[in-house]
Amino acid sequence: MAQEQVKEVKIGPGRHGGRGMPRPRIKDPGRVLSRLFAFLFQSYALQMVVVALCIIVSVFANIQGTLFTRTLIDSYITPMMDASRSGAAVDYGPLARAIARVAGFYAIGVAAACVQAITMVYVSQGTLKRLRQMLFAHMERLPVRYFDTHAHGDIMSIYTNDIDTLRQMISQSVPQLLNSAITIVSVLVSMIFLNVPLTILTILMVVVMLLSSAAATKASGRNFIAQQKNLGAVNGYIEEMISGQKVVKVFCHEDENVERFDELNEALYQSAFKAQTFSGFLGPINAQLGNVSYVLCALAGGAIALTSDMTAGTAAAFFLVLVQLFGRLSVGSLASFLTFNKNFSMPINQVSMQFNSIIMALAGADRVFSLMDETPETDDGYVSLVNVDERDGELVESEKRTGRWGWKHYHKADDTTTYVPQEGDITFLGVDFGYTDEKMVLHDIRLHAKPGEKIALVGSTGAGKTTITNLINRFYDIQDGKIRYDNININKIKKADLRLSFGMVLQDTHLFTGTVRENIRYGKLDATDEEVVAAAKLANADGFIRRLPQGYDTELHGDGANLSQGQRQLLAIARAAIADPPALILDEATSSIDTRTEKIVQDGMDKLMKGRTTFVIAHRLSTIRNSDCILVMDQGRIIESGTHEELLAMKGRYYQLYTGNRPETEERKN
Repeated sequence: MAQEQVKEVKIGPGRHGGRGMPRPRIKDPGRVLSRLFAFLFQSYALQMVVVALCIIVSVFANIQGTLFTRTLIDSYITPMMDASRSGAAVDYGPLARAIARVAGFYAIGVAAACVQAITMVYVSQGTLKRLRQMLFAHMERLPVRYFDTHAHGDIMSIYTNDIDTLRQMISQSVPQLLNSAITIVSVLVSMIFLNVPLTILTILMVVVMLLSSAAATKASGRNFIAQQKNLGAVNGYIEEMISGQKVVKVFCHEDENVERFDELNEALYQSAFKAQTFSGFLGPINAQLGNVSYVLCALAGGAIALTSDMTAGTAAAFFLVLVQLFGRLSVGSLASFLTFNKNFSMPINQVSMQFNSIIMALAGADRVFSLMDETPETDDGYVSLVNVDERDGELVESEKRTGRWGWKHYHKADDTTTYVPQEGDITFLGVDFGYTDEKMVLHDIRLHAKPGEKIALVGSTGAGKTTITNLINRFYDIQDGKIRYDNININKIKKADLRLSFGMVLQDTHLFTGTVRENIRYGKLDATDEEVVAAAKLANADGFIRRLPQGYDTELHGDGANLSQGQRQLLAIARAAIADPPALILDEATSSIDTRTEKIVQDGMDKLMKGRTTFVIAHRLSTIRNSDCILVMDQGRIIESGTHEELLAMKGRYYQLYTGNRPETEERKN
């Protein structure tokens, strides 16, 4: 972009939560979480119900298996051992049937778990696919201002890192939380059924686990949010350095850039280290607290089980008190309860471990939704550009390309449609503009480009030349004044149609991954191969294209890295030529072409510009000598205007730019 545009925001620790700055926080985590779940259930409500049912079935199967331990010991193993000691025959049939029944429960649980896993893969990947589609579609509707004020690498990080954290949350954390919640409730009910006092003891230990988890999660959560921000900063800086590596080499700034990267990387390291450290405490701490709970319940339950069959005369007073307080407990019930004790603390531990993933995912979701909440480019225009033909002296709309364009104007008042020929008459009437209201860039711009005229904009860097072309395309809206196109206020013209009326060739060309033919055809997607070749010949690109390994079918990668800058510029000119637009904007279109090639290309450009209103920005003044009007700009104002000969005769700023001599007005002052 030209220098007069808004500079890209710098990436650094100060902006992305680095050291010495307040830690980033999610403004409203509850709102972000509810919005994420609303997005999830909007398309996959039925699948999520299936997942919940599968989890319930799976947990129920596990509960039945654990309760069977009690039956196995008390109803089968103990009686069979007693029968074996007394010499009676042992019947294994009931035991085999009971085991088969439990195996059936486990098989159902395994099947439910498999269905749950497959369904969650479908849900998570489908949700992310839809989210990426909506995110990209919304990004395409954002104004140019957004991309001028946000680091491109940071935006890319939203599509990669932040989206990936959501994948982990949806595919792992959400089903894990649901599974843990159902397990906790089911196990709690089962423990109460087996022994209430031991259940209370287990709950007390769980409270201790939750308090320790809350403290660690609070500490790690802040750092996980900072980690996501710093990761975006690192990615943005890397992307910036890769794209500008030649400039880095030319100015020998490798050491400075390494130092800068080390700062960003250190900020990421610190936040990630702290996040992972606090997060790493959760597992071992909760595991040991779970073991303590298991031991306490085993000691108390074992004492109760041992004294449950004792008589009052043989049992010690202490054990009698235990029995009275805790009730009787069989060995089978104790075995089942201890298993439930492990099953009760394990999901709580898993939930605490998932909190960090959820916080990190919420940080990512917050960035995703922030991008989606950016105000899209508004368009209140109602005048459209259409192909027209003339019948009986009147313009009529045509579905085919006729070589003639017209403005289709629908009048709501009387429900009529009129057509105005597109001629390319463009007028600026006292236009004032600033990228911010505090600092204006253009001041009282007045110009009139008549149909078919070639208007050249010259001046020093930052004078406002590119800004004028951005205003014509309504990349930005003006603060004051009017811009009229064929006597129509451009605010009334649909932005897409307004931009369709201009072919643009910029100084910084951009080629897409694909063949040479596809890149030229980007200007007109339904163009035939013959039209592609004709456009290339017009831009003088046909010769070098045919010398490429596969000619027009040569694959381009990395923004056309296998071509020279001049060749890329020629392809951009050919892309504009094939679009056959009613008007043209050429921003240093021949800046990367050598002098010899420039003369040949200029002939093609003249053919392309014939009959079209054209705005040309050029520092090489030899390319705009034949312009109908040359506007000399300085600090956002038009200070001189006229033809090449007229401006030279004035011996002002243009004279200085063209000849290198001082303006005559300055000589008089001296």
